[in-house]
Amino acid sequence: MLIKRVGILYHPKVEATCIKAQELTAFLNSRGIKVWLCSAWEIEEAISNLDSTDLILTTGGDGTILRAAQVALQHQIPITGINMGKLGFMTEIKADEAVDQLPLLLDGKGWIDERAMLEAKLDPVDSKAGSAETYYALNDVVIARGAIAKLIQISTSINDQPLTTYRSDGIILATATGSTGYSLSAGGPILYPQSEDILLVPVVSHLSMDYSLVLPASSSVKLHLTAVNPATLSIDGHINIPVDSGCIITVRQSSRKTRFLRLHPQNSFYGMLEEKLRGKR
Repeated sequence: MLIKRVGILYHPKVEATCIKAQELTAFLNSRGIKVWLCSAWEIEEAISNLDSTDLILTTGGDGTILRAAQVALQHQIPITGINMGKLGFMTEIKADEAVDQLPLLLDGKGWIDERAMLEAKLDPVDSKAGSAETYYALNDVVIARGAIAKLIQISTSINDQPLTTYRSDGIILATATGSTGYSLSAGGPILYPQSEDILLVPVVSHLSMDYSLVLPASSSVKLHLTAVNPATLSIDGHINIPVDSGCIITVRQSSRKTRFLRLHPQNSFYGMLEEKLRGKR
């Protein structure tokens, strides 16, 4: 993979990530590579810079990568994360090793890791209110209670077959990538990163089904919010949309993927899992 132009997305609220982004810019420029910089929070601005971009680097943690996934979505540009966060399940290179490791990627030593994404279609309660909106998630799609500390009620079906009505704080639909995030905190299993299965994990379920389900990649999950309490649809934790009783959210696997450019061996996931969970990396 020949890399001529690189975009760097940084966490704007952490000074060290901005400094690291500047350091990497100087290094890449010294190698004759064109570079553009942007806050990972300014997604539309970053998208406007994508023409002829071969690689996106992120300086931050997994949250920065989730925002980078939204930027890279249309063009399927690979991402490499420089870990300046805590866990860094999706990041690839330690911050203090970045200048030493990047030449390996520039010299074509990396490999492409494709990750499944979810597609969530939100149908409004009132068709006159506008058309359905579609969102894409690398980690998870969550429907959860709003500011009022009361359970919400969600009638759920899979492939148009009724499953159950959850009375809970919410429901998480996660990818394999997202299985080590919120889903894990809610008691869900960890999936191998390249798995295309979908996790359905209820959050604090009350007098209703309280176990997680692993669904085939072909599944279509329909969530119908039937309680009057306010709720929020959250996409990867940083796109949050208030939703009303009566709305329907349909979640399925997307045809789009997030692509990572990796250096670690392809079979290194299990060996790194305990380290990551203990926050040693």
